[in-house]
Amino acid sequence: MADLFDKTNIGEMTLQNRLVRSATWEGMCDQDGRPTEKLINCYRDLAKGGVGLIVTGYTFVRPEGKQMPGKMGIHTDAFADEMMAMTRAVHDEGGKICIQLVHAGGQTDSRNARRQPLAPSAVQTEQFPEVPQELSKEEIADIVHAFGDAAGRAKSYDFDAVQLHGAHGYLINQFLSPHTNKRTDEYGGGIENRCRFLFEVYRKIREIVGSDYPVLIKLTGSDFLEDGLNNEEAVYAAKKLSEEGVDAIEVSGGTPASGEQSPARTKINRPEKEAYNLELAKNIRKAVNCPVMVVGGFRSYEVADKTINENGIDYISMSRPFIREPDLANRWKRGDTAPAKCISCNSCFLPGIKEGGIYCVVEKKLREKKQESS
Repeated sequence: MADLFDKTNIGEMTLQNRLVRSATWEGMCDQDGRPTEKLINCYRDLAKGGVGLIVTGYTFVRPEGKQMPGKMGIHTDAFADEMMAMTRAVHDEGGKICIQLVHAGGQTDSRNARRQPLAPSAVQTEQFPEVPQELSKEEIADIVHAFGDAAGRAKSYDFDAVQLHGAHGYLINQFLSPHTNKRTDEYGGGIENRCRFLFEVYRKIREIVGSDYPVLIKLTGSDFLEDGLNNEEAVYAAKKLSEEGVDAIEVSGGTPASGEQSPARTKINRPEKEAYNLELAKNIRKAVNCPVMVVGGFRSYEVADKTINENGIDYISMSRPFIREPDLANRWKRGDTAPAKCISCNSCFLPGIKEGGIYCVVEKKLREKKQESS
C-alpha cells in the first residue's frame, strides 16, 4: 500500500512525502519581479510545514509575459541573490523547491506587460483581456530561448526542479488549444502541430539543463470548452512528453473562460466535490511512464489517500489549503487527519493585489475575533 508520507523520487530529486504545494501566485514580489523577504519567508514556512515539494508561483520568463502585479520574474540575472536566498531558506528547513516557468501570452494584462499581449492567434475570447497580437515565428523562437535561459538560471540558483506551466490558458496551453490557436502554419491545425511549441520549449530546456535535472509540467487535462483542448488531445501530449523524458506531469483543468469548471472552484465543502480533475489525471496516468500529480479541490486526507491507493496517482497537489495552513502536511503526518480548514472562498487572492501578498482572510478574521474576546 502506498502512503502519503512515503519517501519517493522524481528523477534525481528525493521527496519526503507525496504532498505538493501547487504553484500559487503570491503577489509578494517587487514591481520588476524581484522576490522579497516576505516571499522567501512564505516558502520557508511551507518547507517547515512539511510539504514534500513546493512549486513556486508562476514566474515569467520575459517581461511581456507577466500577468499579475507582484509576480516573480526569472528573465534576468539581476535577482540571483534573492533567488539563492529563497532556495537556501527552503533547503535549510529540509524542503525541496521547484520553480514554475510561464509566459502568460494572450492572458497578459497590458498594464503589467506594458505592451499589447502576444498569443498564437489574434483572437477575441473571454479568457483574454484584449485582442492580442499574433506571434511571428521569430518571436516564437525568442520565447523558446527565454524558457531555456530561465531554466538554466533556475538550475544555477539551486532550484531542485523546473515546471512548465502548460495549463490554465497561458501561452503553452494557448498553442495546445484550438480555442486560442487558429494558425495555419506548422504551429496550428492538428494536435501534432499544436504541440510543436511545447516540445520546442521542452527540448530547449533539456539542451540547457541536461538529462539529469528534473523537468516537470503542469498540463491541462481539458479546457472544458466546446472548442478547446480535450482530454484525448491532452493524453496525446502527455504520452509524447513521457516518451521525451519529462520527469513528472501535474494534471489540472479549465481556463478563465471555463465558467464553473475553472481551475480554482469555490464551495468545495464535501468529499464528493473534491478531486475534480481526477478522471483527467487517471486517463493520463494510463498513457505515461512518468509520475503523475493531480490538483483540484483536495481537502480531506481520506480522498487524498484513496487517490493514491485506488487510482494509481503518485502525488497530491494542493494550493489554497496551504495558504491557510502552511503546516497541513505535518498536521496530517502527526495523525490529525481532519480536513484542511480551507473553505474555497478564493478571498485569499484579494490581499495579493491590495496588500502586497496573499493570506487567508477567514483565518485572519478568526484570529482578530479571538484577540478581541481575550
